[in-house]
Amino acid sequence: MARALTPLEARVLGVLVEKQATVPDTYPLSLNSLVAGCNQKTARDPVLNASESDVLAAIDGLKSQSLVFETSGGRVSKYEHNAARGLNVPGAAAALLAVLMLRGPQTVAELRANAERLHRFADISSVEGFLNELADRYPPRAVLLPRAPGAREPRWAHLLCGEVQMTAERAAGGGGSDEDAISVGELVALKAELSRQGAELAELRALVLRMAGELGIEAPGETKPA
Repeated sequence: MARALTPLEARVLGVLVEKQATVPDTYPLSLNSLVAGCNQKTARDPVLNASESDVLAAIDGLKSQSLVFETSGGRVSKYEHNAARGLNVPGAAAALLAVLMLRGPQTVAELRANAERLHRFADISSVEGFLNELADRYPPRAVLLPRAPGAREPRWAHLLCGEVQMTAERAAGGGGSDEDAISVGELVALKAELSRQGAELAELRALVLRMAGELGIEAPGETKPA
């Protein structure tokens, strides 16, 4: 995997891994089935509202990294994953990553229970072994998060989309409701707004430094060379 995945790419990949195990008769998946799997209201965190065009764009991104393939034959295009080989991880580890991509950060016990239909782990220590292996890889694929206030156990998260960012509610294990559903367009808009604000801050800093230089004073946050 040459780059970090987008949240929707991770969702698509997770759905393909999940459905291969849970509904093998309909796997590989059609675009309609993939969209439905991405937008499920259950066993998903966060709940999304992705369109067909959103999912197709995510598929193209995954295909470029050899994580998803389009199968030939028939009148409807279908898609299958190449997660274990593409990420260079064992099948059991790919199952854990899929559950993390679909449901967000979870404890070891939650992961073992939620991954039951994808891979049956002998015990908790077996799950921990695969998670630790994912964390020790370079680049790491999973991370053990600090224990949230009031939580009994720490949670694990995947790193396929880059550094983990959680709200306080999610860090404490709060689940999303239907009203919390976010569209991919909203995620893109938020990223664009953050980028715009960053550019404005950079322009303001440059202006302050120029004015400070003209006035012959030291700008805030700057130290003169010794």
